[in-house]
Amino acid sequence: MPFAVPALPIPTSPGEDERMRQIIPALLDSVRDHARSWFETLPARPVRASASSAQLRQSLGGPLAENGAPPADVIAALASAGAAGTIASAGPRYFGFVVGGSAPAALAADWLVSMWDQNACTFAHSPLVSTVEQITGSWLRDLAGLPSTMSFGFVTGGHMANFTSLACARHSVLRKAGWDVETNGLSGAPPIEICVNEESHYTIFLALRLLGLGSARVRKIPADGQGRMRADRLGAALRETSGPCIVCAQAGNVNTGAFDPLTAIADATRERGAWLHVDGAFGVWAAASPQHAHLVRGIERADSVATDAHKWLNVPYDCGLVFCADESAHRSAMSLAAAYIGASGGERDPHEFVPEESRRARAIPVYAALRSLGRRGLAEMIERNCRQARRFGNALRAEGFEVLNDIVLNQVLVSFGAPERTQATIAALQQDGTCWCGGTVWQGRTAMRISVSNWSTTDDDVENSIEAIVRCARSIGS
Repeated sequence: MPFAVPALPIPTSPGEDERMRQIIPALLDSVRDHARSWFETLPARPVRASASSAQLRQSLGGPLAENGAPPADVIAALASAGAAGTIASAGPRYFGFVVGGSAPAALAADWLVSMWDQNACTFAHSPLVSTVEQITGSWLRDLAGLPSTMSFGFVTGGHMANFTSLACARHSVLRKAGWDVETNGLSGAPPIEICVNEESHYTIFLALRLLGLGSARVRKIPADGQGRMRADRLGAALRETSGPCIVCAQAGNVNTGAFDPLTAIADATRERGAWLHVDGAFGVWAAASPQHAHLVRGIERADSVATDAHKWLNVPYDCGLVFCADESAHRSAMSLAAAYIGASGGERDPHEFVPEESRRARAIPVYAALRSLGRRGLAEMIERNCRQARRFGNALRAEGFEVLNDIVLNQVLVSFGAPERTQATIAALQQDGTCWCGGTVWQGRTAMRISVSNWSTTDDDVENSIEAIVRCARSIGS
């Protein structure tokens, strides 16, 4: 059977080696052209995808060929499919799922990350990545209003940030009870009491399940009419518990944007001797805005904090962040030595703070975003998005629709009447393509959820989107 020469040649001679070196610059030139075309059309294109899954399978699928295709052809096929098969979630009129775009410097830095192809495991793997992670984590800790002694790690997103935080909590509360969970596991360990806001994000419960703590073995603390945990009810619940205990609070309800009363919760948690974790997937960054920093007052007393960078910090996927007040607990929960991976002494070894070993250099796009925005630019972006959210709410209320939440941040919930009419309005808007909003059910009410978190959203984008929402709602009828 003859040997098939791959499309990307293996260098066997000086001439072949030169030809291989020429492939990558040519490919990068083509990607640059595809990217330029994508970004030039992004502000005006329909936000919805224009290709079905069947069409995408037809253009990209089929059996894997015996022989490789020229790399340029592969990239061209992907770029063509991407132009039709993607949601314009990076664009200025995407208001679903609290998805941010990618700030220009962050996007460009992400290309550098792919080019460098560094493993963000230890300082020995990449001095650059280790150093940038240390700088960036320190900046983020400061922007979030957290103590300078808190350790931090860069993970995939809010889910793994919650997982990592709760692993640290599990270690700490069991250690105080005389149990080494990393060595002995959970069999025979003292039971852990867990109190959560009844409106906690589902990733809290998934993290508890993955940690062997059980997603249903929790005390759900009642919330008020905006989804804020009632601190008085938490205090009463804590007085009924004994032994190791973890409390999970929220900074930014995923539906309403409301914040749990963190100071009162910290008081109750401290009195009980429990661990306080705060899930602040997007709400943490209110701390960077002088107008909204009061919302997160008390977060500096948390034992752990989870948040995202790929939401309101507007960096490419994926990037989440975990902060921990007990660095020893953080390292103990996450790190395990190997003979061939020696500690770097006084340098930062990123793998000691996250579940992963081999991973992407996530801190570098965050560094670029923060360096390009500065404190003032980040605050302005957050305040602008919050102002735009209020504009959505005021305009839709003036049109006779019901806004269900107090707009304290960047989240807006709108009902258009009966659940069926609201669902039909959401479907019509998504098909219309002017903007994209998702749906939710909050406290028994079906609603459109509008999340404003993109650096490139202009006031004109908001006005055009309001017109589209009203148009679609009117088309449904009563």
